[in-house]
Amino acid sequence: MTTIISPRGRKEVVHCRRTESQDVYCIKSLIRKFTENLFGRINIIYLLEKANLAITVCNERDEIMAHASFLDYPNWNISTEDDWISVFSEVDSELQCTPLNTLFMHLFVSVEEYSIDCCKEIIRTVFKAVPELHFIFLVIPAYMSLGSALVTVFEPIGTVPCLSFEDDYSIYICPRHHHCPQLFIRIARVEDHDDLMPIFMRHDTSLRETYGEYFLAELIDAQDEENYSVICEDKGIAVGFMSVCSQVNMELLHECFDLGPFHGLCKPHPDDILGTEKEPSVQSEEVEKILSVQMSQRTEVSSFKEDIPSLFTESKEEIIQEHLPIYPSSASSSSLSIQPEELIKVGTPLSETSSDFGKASKASLTIDEEDFRPVYKGEPSAFCIQLFCIDEKYETRSLDFMQFVFSLFPHKDFCVISVPHLTPEFILIQNFIRIVPFNNSILDNDLYVFHRAGLLKSINIRLATTNDLSGIENLIKTLNLNQSILEDYAKYNMARRDRDGTKVQTFVAEVLNQIVGVSIIRDEMDIEYIRSHYNIEDFIYYAHHQREEHGHIHHFVLNPIFQHYTKYFLKEILRLSFKNCLYYPIYPQSRDGKFQNPYAHSLTSALHYLVPVRPRRQIVYPLEELGINAPSKEVSKDQPAYALYHTNRKLMLEPKVTINARIVVVGASNVGISFLETLVFCPHLKFNNLTLISIHGLPGKNLLHTGLRKFLASDHCFNDKDYALMSLCSWVNVVVGKMIGINRAAKHVILSNEKIVPYDHLILCTGQQYQVPCPTGADITKLLTNREIQEERKQRYTGKIPSNLFTLNDEEDCLKALKWLKENFVSSEGNVIIYGNTIDIYTTIETLLYIGINGNRIHLVQPPLNSNITCINNFAVENAVQDALLYSDVSIYREAILAQWNDGEYPDPITCASFTTTTKPFKIQCDAFFNFHEKNVDYETFKALNDSCLVYDGRLVIDTTFHTNDITIRAAGPLTKFSNRYYANEWTHSSFSSKEIGFQLAATMLTLFDPTLEPVIEPPGDLDRLIPMYKGAKMKGGVLPGPFHYLHVAKPMIPTPLDVQISQGDFGLQIITGKAKKGNYFRIHVNKYQMVETITCLSSNPFPASNYIALFGQHEQVLNNLCSRYSEGLITDLYSFFQEPWAMAIFHDRFIDLKKELREILASKEEEELPSIEILARQLVDEEINLCEKPKKYLQKFFQETIFKAEVEKSILDYLHYNKYHLPMYAWPGII
Repeated sequence: MTTIISPRGRKEVVHCRRTESQDVYCIKSLIRKFTENLFGRINIIYLLEKANLAITVCNERDEIMAHASFLDYPNWNISTEDDWISVFSEVDSELQCTPLNTLFMHLFVSVEEYSIDCCKEIIRTVFKAVPELHFIFLVIPAYMSLGSALVTVFEPIGTVPCLSFEDDYSIYICPRHHHCPQLFIRIARVEDHDDLMPIFMRHDTSLRETYGEYFLAELIDAQDEENYSVICEDKGIAVGFMSVCSQVNMELLHECFDLGPFHGLCKPHPDDILGTEKEPSVQSEEVEKILSVQMSQRTEVSSFKEDIPSLFTESKEEIIQEHLPIYPSSASSSSLSIQPEELIKVGTPLSETSSDFGKASKASLTIDEEDFRPVYKGEPSAFCIQLFCIDEKYETRSLDFMQFVFSLFPHKDFCVISVPHLTPEFILIQNFIRIVPFNNSILDNDLYVFHRAGLLKSINIRLATTNDLSGIENLIKTLNLNQSILEDYAKYNMARRDRDGTKVQTFVAEVLNQIVGVSIIRDEMDIEYIRSHYNIEDFIYYAHHQREEHGHIHHFVLNPIFQHYTKYFLKEILRLSFKNCLYYPIYPQSRDGKFQNPYAHSLTSALHYLVPVRPRRQIVYPLEELGINAPSKEVSKDQPAYALYHTNRKLMLEPKVTINARIVVVGASNVGISFLETLVFCPHLKFNNLTLISIHGLPGKNLLHTGLRKFLASDHCFNDKDYALMSLCSWVNVVVGKMIGINRAAKHVILSNEKIVPYDHLILCTGQQYQVPCPTGADITKLLTNREIQEERKQRYTGKIPSNLFTLNDEEDCLKALKWLKENFVSSEGNVIIYGNTIDIYTTIETLLYIGINGNRIHLVQPPLNSNITCINNFAVENAVQDALLYSDVSIYREAILAQWNDGEYPDPITCASFTTTTKPFKIQCDAFFNFHEKNVDYETFKALNDSCLVYDGRLVIDTTFHTNDITIRAAGPLTKFSNRYYANEWTHSSFSSKEIGFQLAATMLTLFDPTLEPVIEPPGDLDRLIPMYKGAKMKGGVLPGPFHYLHVAKPMIPTPLDVQISQGDFGLQIITGKAKKGNYFRIHVNKYQMVETITCLSSNPFPASNYIALFGQHEQVLNNLCSRYSEGLITDLYSFFQEPWAMAIFHDRFIDLKKELREILASKEEEELPSIEILARQLVDEEINLCEKPKKYLQKFFQETIFKAEVEKSILDYLHYNKYHLPMYAWPGII
């Protein structure tokens, strides 16, 4: 906050923030005639879409006081975007302006009274926000004056002619040193103690408590050749402190961190062991090169004792070298810090270490064979920062320390700093590279590295030429996909285009005449598909970008020591290619783990600097019915799914908040996946330490393929395509293993292979699984019945698990079962027993029939139900399924309890199974046994929870914010139950949508990390006793015997028999068309509020389930007056009814946004003298208005006769027009 004073003496407390799209109207109101003469006529939205940085000044009432926009090219037509440097060098050859250190002001508007102070505040903010920025230029017509505000910060340097007219333009400059100068750095003195201690005390008092009140003076006084204390000062006052030491425990760092990309922070030595004999190091040639190419330091310590030179000369390089050190051009730690096989080895080809996402189960953190560690014999080449602190006001100048401290150690090439995981990433280490820890790291800190060459400011981004071939080859020769890069580079050199005419551009990053980076982009030719399938409009206004302004990144490689210039590289690519947006896809990996995908791109080490784009739910179109009114092929085409990443000009200078906290998720359940998805898709957050512990790794490998039947029913939370669209493997460490213990004191999870996974926040969402059934042991020769045996329902089976017993809980289990059946069962004549009473028994029977097993070999044994509610809970559907089973000759046994396997003999393999019933026991010969009888918490999971003293009462006990009795451990999903203090034992997370539970869990976690969220306010004591009620639909579906395609969508509720629900007085109306046995059954339940509450479909033909799920929660009038049409007999088949063109808008993913917008219109006062529709409705309910007509008619009349009708119609037409690429079947004004 800053206080500004107008010439009249009025005060305003203001703050600067990034400009948002809703500011446009206020910014327009500040534009005057003088503004247009100065900057030209400007489309504000278009300008904000192009601006690299846009700043708005607001007062305490959130009123906009001023605004300025900055771009990386001039604001008038004095040069092209890509060639302004030559123009400015002609104006003043001594100007050291480069694209890295220069921005141009394209607009400034302000409230007239406060314009001078607002202008100064914006300029200070810009220089603080962009530390590498040295100059801000302003170009205006030569005949114009700057005005009273701008003249206070800009000074003239010359004039240039216009490219298209004969007018001249004046160039003005605003240098950094007038507003936010570089700090003076020197060796600390004891007398600096008094200036520095208040800064330390504001951050932390533990140092003084531990080492005494004068620890800082003692540290400064103890300096020697290996330990230095350095301060930065402003106007003679010390404002920052750094303590550096040349003694680094290299052995510990080599043990805990993958330092291969930086040669172990050591000088190269001929005896270095960089790879195994089986896999010789590809870096040996580089080592020899590095041996002969060492950096020389020209700047001596004494030079820093003088004043810092002026900014016109300060950008000259202080570090001179013949060549740059060459390291593997990989993403290293700063690109994908979360690959499944994150432990990148020296010289490992980039594509293998970062794109082999399919190998999560093979190359996980639990594999020992791949734990080769290089051995470095050379001298250590690193010093460390031991202590660092700087006044918050000067924090953006933290990097000013680095050039000085490197000069103190002229023979060291690296600076390292270690910080605790939970420490927020401060500005200094944002220029460092985070090093990936090994899986067995014993340090609780993150390690960051900065190379001496990273101080070089002479990095130049340009279009590649044919002469760059050798430099590019040398840069990428260790990459697995180097041939692909060279082939694309050859196409660029030959024709600048692909064979199909797509434009290709190659850019190189050059430092001291050496190529340190290369990127190849093409025009994005699939932009219609991207717009219709991904939410790119969360980041851009699509209509303000031309088709040719969208680019597609195919390759991006940058030397690790220059990783902090990644955003600058991307920004220059956009400027030089005249693009506004860049896209990068990640395709899912094939099961064999080889990088065979024809769509494969080489890894972009810039992935952390791009934002993930959420996929959009797609309408399943009835293309034949729509005919010529169907969407274009570019929108409706079917192509391999991929995860999309994006950046644009607006995001180039937008910082991300880095979270290094170790968040460990146990269990790849739908809750866990939804939790991780929510975190990953936060565009302004970067989670470096997300870990998933799962028995089979990440799901979504499409093991059974889309066309095959599934053994298990679906809850429609995620499918294989959804996993491909998320690409969680790009961000999440995958640990393949099973949790058997939790050490709460040491904060780590113990796995079954005796590995440990440390955590800061532990998320338990293992869910419940089908367990190995425990036979009662009853002897059926004694003709016992169910009543006569003492069944221990919770008894755990501890014997030998038969090899032909299958408990299917995920796709991996299903794949194993399918493989076994095809190899050992399908061609035989034995029987298979399906035991259980969940819906999975029906989907499994249908799968067995589908793969060719005769129905007379299938025996369905159903144990007694725990309640009077069946798994389907619909008599018509159950009857149809039972008839289909009988038609297929499937034998059905009811009320049967498993008594023995193999008559009590050795159970492996199972050859027969005995059961007791309410009457006479029976025995079935079998070759396979599938168990679907009750899900429960896995015993080893229970033991881990119980042994760690987490409260367990049948399930893991949590509160309403997902906390267990350990504040660092949260849990969610069917594993959990609410504490008894809520008196709501009938409600658990099993009652709700797993996807919504995962989202809400992530939302509670984000309040800890996301600075943009408001702090959570503790609810009053009485409200804390209420459990949260989630509203998302609970779904299940699959292919049942018949075959029938089945879908059931319902609101979360305590299970109740359907006939009991119907008998309730406030049940509402059920609309049913078709017959279940005929395979055309469709049931919709509309509640008393006319909202769709339940949907049940049973069809012989496949149907668009995602479309029907979108009907849940809709008002029946939105569905084309569903109830009245049904009562009039106009609807005889709901399947065909919802295939009509009118319904497509309801299935659209943005229909919910339209409803919110319409509600806002009706709830707002569109005219001062008129009440809103909402207020009017409340007055009618409260009988504050006396009417002579029905309230509904009165509201309709009021709506028709006021402005609300026109506003609603306009909103609907705008919705249809804006989404016409999805909804071309609708007519709107102007097309008829």
